[in-house]
Amino acid sequence: MNPRRLALLLSLLLTLLLVACAPLSAAVPHTSVAVPAGGDGAAGNGAGGPVDSFSPNGVVANTAPGAPPSNTAAKAADQSSGAVAQAADRLVVKTANLSLVVNDPSDAVQKISALATGMGGFVVSSNTTEASVDSQGNKIMQASLTVRVPSGQLDAALAQIRGMAVEVKSVNVTGQDVTAQYTDLQSQLNNAEAAEAKLQQIMDAATKTEDVMAVFNQLVAVRLQVEQLKGQIQYYQESAAMSAISLSLIPNALNQPLEVGGWQPQGVAKDALESLVRAFQGLATGIIWIALYVLPLALVIGLPLYALVRLVARRIRKPRTATA
Repeated sequence: MNPRRLALLLSLLLTLLLVACAPLSAAVPHTSVAVPAGGDGAAGNGAGGPVDSFSPNGVVANTAPGAPPSNTAAKAADQSSGAVAQAADRLVVKTANLSLVVNDPSDAVQKISALATGMGGFVVSSNTTEASVDSQGNKIMQASLTVRVPSGQLDAALAQIRGMAVEVKSVNVTGQDVTAQYTDLQSQLNNAEAAEAKLQQIMDAATKTEDVMAVFNQLVAVRLQVEQLKGQIQYYQESAAMSAISLSLIPNALNQPLEVGGWQPQGVAKDALESLVRAFQGLATGIIWIALYVLPLALVIGLPLYALVRLVARRIRKPRTATA
């Protein structure tokens, strides 16, 4: 075999061995992230497509723990937003879910959308549907909304949104620490980019068509892996920088008790239930008093009294029997 071709093949095998033998992503406990249904399109893969849902541990990617960061990785880190740079020590993805009662869901959607935009965020999804019809034939609407706001302003946004509500049904704020996954993805990216550069050098040095095609196929696979890793890193960066707020807006008209001609069946049913509970409480109280107070007292007093009465009765009967 041609020594030049042999050296080329050996270099290719060593590069592939470097990529294949690197350990897989470390297993990290994963908690569910409250990602709104429908996705927000805020994060994309390397080709520009959305990556709203993915499993960090499900991506088969090789890594070399402790590998020194490359210049390309440093450039990728510089693309992160200011909020992510300030929270470099820990990367936390925060989400909030609220259920609110409002007078006009359509108006609340507009106000919340304007609030998110004013804070530097954006609207992910908005849906307004007909829930019912009032006595005058007017439509009663209900709405759902998902927005993203800068993580540093999440608490302020929640406070203002709650201030728009007639009643707050529920509030749930969660945070997921993704620092380990994020760091692991960066290590995988460094290793994949190093393998890509090596394969490019080998392909540039190849002279035979079959050698070029073999290296090119491996280079395409590694480049695809690099793009996927960049997309996942970008997703974590943007998710940590922009917190998601999902809202369910209930019209106040549907939250009012049913009333027919001034009569509220709900109130009557409530009064009847309360009276039934009080009746059972009185019955249970009486049984407890009888069992713990009346019966012991009756036994202590009644038994000696009963024995005394029986004794007196016997003595009275004896003289009468003797006289007879």
